[in-house]
Amino acid sequence: MKPSAPAAGSEIADPLIRQFLDHLVVDRDASQYTQRNYRQALLEFYRWHVTDLGGPPAWITLGRDDFRGFLRYLGRQNLSRAAIQLRFSALRTFCKYLVRHGLIADSPVKNLALPKPARRLPQFLTKDQMLALLAAPAALLAQQTVKKSRGRPFSATASRRDTAVLETIYSCGLRISELCGLRAEDINWPEQLLRVRGKGKKERLVPIGEPALQAIQAYWQSLTPPPAGSTPVFLAETKKTAPVRPLQLSRRLKHYLAQAGLDPGLTPHKLRHSYATHLLDAGADLRSVQELLGHAHLVTTQVYTHVTTERLKQAYDAAHPRA
Repeated sequence: MKPSAPAAGSEIADPLIRQFLDHLVVDRDASQYTQRNYRQALLEFYRWHVTDLGGPPAWITLGRDDFRGFLRYLGRQNLSRAAIQLRFSALRTFCKYLVRHGLIADSPVKNLALPKPARRLPQFLTKDQMLALLAAPAALLAQQTVKKSRGRPFSATASRRDTAVLETIYSCGLRISELCGLRAEDINWPEQLLRVRGKGKKERLVPIGEPALQAIQAYWQSLTPPPAGSTPVFLAETKKTAPVRPLQLSRRLKHYLAQAGLDPGLTPHKLRHSYATHLLDAGADLRSVQELLGHAHLVTTQVYTHVTTERLKQAYDAAHPRA
C-alpha cells in the first residue's frame, strides 16, 4: 500500500522541506507570498512522487529524469507556462539550498528545459484613469453620506488612508508588500524621500511627491496619536498598530476601481505598471526607472519600453497619412 502524502496545511512529513521553509522565514525573511508559493510547490512535488512513484522523494538521489517526469505531469494538468515556471522556481531554489548544505553535489533542476512563458505586456492605467482612481475614495465616501449603501460603510479615516495608499503607490511605484512594510521613520519629509525595503531585504530611496505627502498628513491627522518611529505608515485599524494587509488593500481597491468606472479585476501591481509607463512616456531613462522600481536586472524593466513603443506605433498608424 502506498504511503499517503501530507495535505497542504497539515504537518509536513518531509524533514528537508520543513528545514527549507524555516530557512525562508528565519534566514531569508521571505515574503508571505514566497513562503506560500514555495510550500505549495514542494508539497505538490511530494504528493506527485508518492502517488506516481510509490513513495516520498529521496532528495539526495533524485536525478534530472525525476524532475522531467514531474514536468510531464504538470503538462497534463493543463497549467499555464507561468504556473509551471513558478513551481520549478521553487524546486530550483530548494535544490540550491541542498547544494549549499552539502547534501547534493549539483542541482538536478539546473538547465532543465522548461516551456517559455508567453510574453505579455503589462497592463496600466492612463493618466486620466489614474486621476479618477485617486479621487475614488473621497467620491465613494461622499456618495455613502448621501444615501445609505449596503455592507459595512467606509469611515472617513479609512477613506483618507486609502487615498494616501493610492497616492503613495502611484507616486513611488511601490510593490504592495513594500507599501505595507513602510514605517513612519522611513519618510524623509524635508527631502521628500521614502526608504523602501524591497525584495531580498534590499533598501532603496525613492522620491515621493507632494500630493502623496499631503495625503499621508491628512490621514495621520485622523489618528491619535499619529504614527511615529517604527509604527506602520498605514494601519489596518484606527486603534491598533498592525500594518494594513495586502489582501485588505486589494479588496478595497476593487470598490474604488468600480467607482472610477474601471475594471475591478485590476490588481495593485497595475498601479506600479502605470507609474513606470508614465515615467517613460515623459522621457525618463530606462536605467533610472530600473533603480526607482528596485529591479535587479535591466531586462525586467525593458518590458515597459515595449509598452511605450507599441503606443507610438499605434499613434503613428492612426495619424500618419502614409502609415
